[in-house]
Amino acid sequence: MEVRLEPETESRLNELAAKTGRPADELVEDAMAGYLDRYLEQEARFTEAVQKGIASADRGDLLDHDEVVARIEKRFGS
Repeated sequence: MEVRLEPETESRLNELAAKTGRPADELVEDAMAGYLDRYLEQEARFTEAVQKGIASADRGDLLDHDEVVARIEKRFGS
């Protein structure tokens, strides 16, 4: 996989790599690991929720506008 960085970001990365004696690609991997894991989990949950919504709509399980407003008001107050 290849990652494109802005020139300024790449320069800063290379400076840090030189100062720490660690390869730049290792620094990028470490930085991305935690963020990417969270991002992928969030995207998977979102995709699943969308698929459930589409399946619900395909079955005709829909709420009209007034029902949605009533549920929001009940949950969050008006």
